[in-house]
Amino acid sequence: MSRYNHPPACPVEAMFRVIMGPWTMYILWALRQEGPLRFGALKRQLEGISSKVLTDRLRMLEREGLIFRDHKPTIPPEVTYGLTAHGNELGDALDALEVVARRWQSREGQHSD
Repeated sequence: MSRYNHPPACPVEAMFRVIMGPWTMYILWALRQEGPLRFGALKRQLEGISSKVLTDRLRMLEREGLIFRDHKPTIPPEVTYGLTAHGNELGDALDALEVVARRWQSREGQHSD
């Protein structure tokens, strides 16, 4: 179970509590689309995110076992983030959500006339 105090009645709710934090879905989506990325490249993918928020979200996702952090002690240090096998289990769900989201965006564009 996640770090939350009580088990929700719906198992999907427990998963959503982890992945629905600020920027979290965007991080997962970017890693799903691009594969493992270094911190700077990931930050560029997430236009508008602060380094602090990105660091906080990455730490949380690593604690939850959804992403890995590969640190190479070079100068400067090289840190790469990617989806774990556990995080990759979300792949089909993220792809399905993307299809629905794009369909909704298309409808919104049609109604904005």
